[in-house]
Amino acid sequence: MSESKDYDESCSALEVLDFEAALKQFQKLVEKTVTQKTKERLGLYIKDDDEIDYDEFYRTTQTLFGPEIKEHNVKAFFRKISNNPDAKTEWCEIFGYFIGGNGALPSQLREENTVFLTSEKQQITYPGKIFHLERDMITSIVKVPHLDFTVTSSQKGVLTIFNKKDTAWINGCDFLTQLKCVVAVTERTIIVWDYKSIRTKDNYFIIKPMENSLLCVCTATMSDQLAEDNILMGDDKGYVNLLKVTSDHFGMKQCKGKKESQLQILDSKDFHIVKRKLHDDWVLKVKYISDLNCFGSCSSDSIHSFVLDDIKRLKDNLPVKEFSVPRGVNAFAYCGKAKVIVTGGKYEAYIMSEESQFVQDNFLL
Repeated sequence: MSESKDYDESCSALEVLDFEAALKQFQKLVEKTVTQKTKERLGLYIKDDDEIDYDEFYRTTQTLFGPEIKEHNVKAFFRKISNNPDAKTEWCEIFGYFIGGNGALPSQLREENTVFLTSEKQQITYPGKIFHLERDMITSIVKVPHLDFTVTSSQKGVLTIFNKKDTAWINGCDFLTQLKCVVAVTERTIIVWDYKSIRTKDNYFIIKPMENSLLCVCTATMSDQLAEDNILMGDDKGYVNLLKVTSDHFGMKQCKGKKESQLQILDSKDFHIVKRKLHDDWVLKVKYISDLNCFGSCSSDSIHSFVLDDIKRLKDNLPVKEFSVPRGVNAFAYCGKAKVIVTGGKYEAYIMSEESQFVQDNFLL
């Protein structure tokens, strides 16, 4: 009995040592990534074989800590250090936990013994009507990890399976003015929702898989279009994507008379998606400006920070009109009355005037 106990204790000690070694390697990975992102924002980084992008960061992190690491937690951590290399980080964030500090939480959430806070909360409502009518008590809860569901039993003899299906962040949405639908993008999919069917049942289409992770989306409405919409999307590899959709793609005329729920998975290979790499970092926003007949896209890239040009440039290799801003551009907006474009970065804001062919005037914040 004592030998078995000693064996268990030695195994636990080895696991602790392995975890500490993994933490040290992870800290080195974070420091190297932060250094790279800082140099990129200053325009001092020169690409080499040791460059760390998101795929490399996620692959290394999963190798260090195993399959328990969830991709959405790693992606949130990577976004945090990419957008703000000076931000304070903790290793537990990649596991979905955050350390609460003084003043970091609202007073109603503070507890005397609070150490960790989960990054996600989900309220589970009971699907049956029995719990709405009379009391019952859960007598047993069993977690089935490899199938990702939980089984419960109650005093009144009710067996229930709670199954949490995989979900993805919606990174952006817009309205398709010609098709009268809502379009949204997740990391690897495009969702088109026919909201007009809301009085009957949901009617939506999922286009997947996408090659890169989609971060933003907008509709490019042109005056000469009657029955089609153009969708602009930015991704994590610096590409701006153009997708033209019509009602024929989704067979909406055939679906209008049906009352049952319509969910259709469409292969992205069946769509003609034009894309062009305009930035060397994530495309943070893309917008079509109808007054200028141009689209704009911005990135935290210090060299190719802001692009403003005709949508036709996505289909060829001709030079585009672009501006370089130290530490990149995080957002922009156009004012039709003043005929200016305002961009915002980490420390500076720029105003570009149409009369002066969008010459930059900067203001240090």
